[in-house]
Amino acid sequence: MEKPVMTDGKRRKRLTVLAALLGGVLTLSACGGESGQDDDKPGGKENSQAKVDEAAAKDASDARITITPKNGADNTGILSDVKVSVAGGKLIKVTMTDTVTGSEVAGTTSADGKSWKPDGQLQRSRKYKLMAEAEDAKGRGATENSSFTTVSPEHSFIGNFSPEAGSTVGVGMPVTINFDKAISNRKEVESAIKVSSDSGQQVVGHWFNGNRLDFRPKDYWKAGSTVTLDLRLDGVEGAPGIKGVQQKSITFKIGRSQVSTVDVKSKKMTVERDGKTVKTIPITAGSNQTPTYNGQMVISEKFKETRMNGATVGFTDDDGKGEYDIKDVPHAMRLSTSGTFIHGNYWGGGAFGNANTSHGCIGLRDVKGANDGKQDGAWFFSNSLIGDVVIVKNSPDQTIKADNGLNGWNLNWDQWIAGSAVGG
Repeated sequence: MEKPVMTDGKRRKRLTVLAALLGGVLTLSACGGESGQDDDKPGGKENSQAKVDEAAAKDASDARITITPKNGADNTGILSDVKVSVAGGKLIKVTMTDTVTGSEVAGTTSADGKSWKPDGQLQRSRKYKLMAEAEDAKGRGATENSSFTTVSPEHSFIGNFSPEAGSTVGVGMPVTINFDKAISNRKEVESAIKVSSDSGQQVVGHWFNGNRLDFRPKDYWKAGSTVTLDLRLDGVEGAPGIKGVQQKSITFKIGRSQVSTVDVKSKKMTVERDGKTVKTIPITAGSNQTPTYNGQMVISEKFKETRMNGATVGFTDDDGKGEYDIKDVPHAMRLSTSGTFIHGNYWGGGAFGNANTSHGCIGLRDVKGANDGKQDGAWFFSNSLIGDVVIVKNSPDQTIKADNGLNGWNLNWDQWIAGSAVGG
């Protein structure tokens, strides 16, 4: 079949229609935007957003803030765990808030503006919020926020220590630390505690149980020396899930050397100071039925007057009442946890130097009211320091146990070292 022949008029009409259609397409394309980019084409919108992101990135601050601990942390330490640092800029403001009280926590920014930390110890079991702002060299700002919870008492431990910072004590005073939680990781804890003396004496720790750690040298401290206790327990795990929260250093002084020896048989006490006898005092010690412990004892407390009731230490009558109840014992100084004292006695009559009549304490002649400084009890009280040594000998009783008071001197050096978790 022959194809139809297109006339010139028909050809011109078809070309006109085709041109109109192409012009419409071109017009539609030109409406895509000023850039001429067609967002409906693959990668159109993504490319546009990328340019926006690139521009924002070029304007971002170079300051990069780091807050420790991380947001949402719990069991945060209360001493040194919290800090803010910045790289590529300087801190301009840090605000830390106690969410319970709403109060702001005081803190200090370093001189170079690179770090910040709280000024003091935080509260345990407390939630805090922290916001930090910084600027880079071009003045562009950066901000970070964090919130965290500090460690609870149930998951932390502290050590209560003696003697007190800045005190002056006798040559027998050990450093004793009583922990509020039982310590099972004894080596880690003992390693985080250092006791040293400027006398150069070697000092070793001894665990009496999981809650008590004492430190002492082989022989009494050197008179006039200075002893330093460094507690570096912050973050140390004392037992599974239980961490320390202390970071402290204290010093105390050792006074003159005073060692007093009570001879129960002769009923006399000889007081030696710096190796010289300064006084001999008649005493009354424990009777044969209630004898005084033998051994080296350390004065741990002093009371101008105190009450002594036999019921508190097991001396009771048939009715369960104390065999004695003296409300105003003068010039009393504790020698043991179990109730041994050396004290003034105004009811002893002629016993001093002649008879042992007490329930185990060492009595010195004194007066009711503790107001006569000429009495033996008053003299010894005013001339004694916490930490002075009182040695008892020739008593029919046993030697006092080392953990009954501050009386670790009754262990020889090998026995003492054997109680250390880190060795001598």
